[in-house]
Amino acid sequence: MKKFIRHDKFYVYILKCLTGTYYTGYTNNLKNRVRLHNSGKGAKYTRDRRPVKLVWRKEYSYYKKAVQMEKRIKSLTRLQKESLVSGKRLDKVLKDAGR
Repeated sequence: MKKFIRHDKFYVYILKCLTGTYYTGYTNNLKNRVRLHNSGKGAKYTRDRRPVKLVWRKEYSYYKKAVQMEKRIKSLTRLQKESLVSGKRLDKVLKDAGR
């Protein structure tokens, strides 16, 4: 049985779907995860909205921090996510959102 590593490189990411919507997730292998989304084997949400394009990512050293940040980003509005994608710093977007 392979032991799950809780510290390494973990990524929180935002994909832009063909429909113009955003999908937020986390992974420890970003390149492979985007490939899975585009093959239809990623998340159920992205299956019918392919192709998807990686438009934002942030790296974390710990699994728990990445999962927590994914939840916080998922709670943002579309406009707030667009601010991130446009280059606004994550801490500023979260502060403006009161999160």
